[in-house]
Amino acid sequence: MRILSFLVFLLFVNFSFQNNKVVQFDIQKILNARPVSTLNNKHITTWTKGIDGGGFGDGYLTLSAALFNGDKEPHALPDNPIFAANESHPEIKLHYSNADSLNLQTCNIAGSGQVEFAVPQQKYKAVYLALTSSEGASQLHIILNYKTGTVIKDITLPDYYTDLNPTDKSICYLAHDLAKWGNKNNMTEKDHHNIDLLKVETDPGKILKSITIKKDKAGYLVFWAAAGEKA
Repeated sequence: MRILSFLVFLLFVNFSFQNNKVVQFDIQKILNARPVSTLNNKHITTWTKGIDGGGFGDGYLTLSAALFNGDKEPHALPDNPIFAANESHPEIKLHYSNADSLNLQTCNIAGSGQVEFAVPQQKYKAVYLALTSSEGASQLHIILNYKTGTVIKDITLPDYYTDLNPTDKSICYLAHDLAKWGNKNNMTEKDHHNIDLLKVETDPGKILKSITIKKDKAGYLVFWAAAGEKA
């Protein structure tokens, strides 16, 4: 019994340590879209700016919304927007909620454009960006703004229908094999769509101030969330 209690204690300590090493970045100021339909008080609030078609295409549903909608075995987003840490990434929190039917959830970029968001100023060994690209891949330029200068990382984000290479440690699935729904919450495709998570290595010896995501013309980008792993 003592051994079991000790093991539980070690797991708790390790979880707390890992959790304290991860910072969920505040990107509220740049959110401009609501691509996830949610369920509150037995009412579905339909997405308003989707994940493809320049924002006029399909969106996602939470699991509760999909089941309430009558979808059978839906490949929907989990009701809990906190995606637990695993062997590929730390804990990541997205911005949708069944308790919320008003607030924006993502930052969408059609064509060329860029956004910037501040981060708590400290040293990080990596940052994680939850993203989807539809209508093909998106060529991104991730600009890391340090106190002592900037570093640009050029990254091609694959289309969200693309299966990822499991040996590529710079990208993984955050949400995998999702269905899509039209603007009347009608399921249009039953599976195979993803929310990807980019791991961007940062200089652990420098203080990071902000991050700029710059996108070229091709592709339609949805930026879901960001987090940093302290050095």
